[in-house]
Amino acid sequence: MITICLQGNLISVEPTLLLNQFLIKQGYVENNFAVAINQKFIPRTRYAGLTLQEGDVIDIIMPMQGG
Repeated sequence: MITICLQGNLISVEPTLLLNQFLIKQGYVENNFAVAINQKFIPRTRYAGLTLQEGDVIDIIMPMQGG
């Protein structure tokens, strides 16, 4: 197992887990969010090919409404 940080919470995951699989397991099934890993934006096209690494810090950015 490896440890990653999602939104400030430490989580243990399999070392071969892909980003898209991780997001689904965490309940992020809609497409209305963006992902940054280690403060770098990850294009949605890379989710299925990006393997999570030990110590990755993942931030989910949700759109905000207002005016």
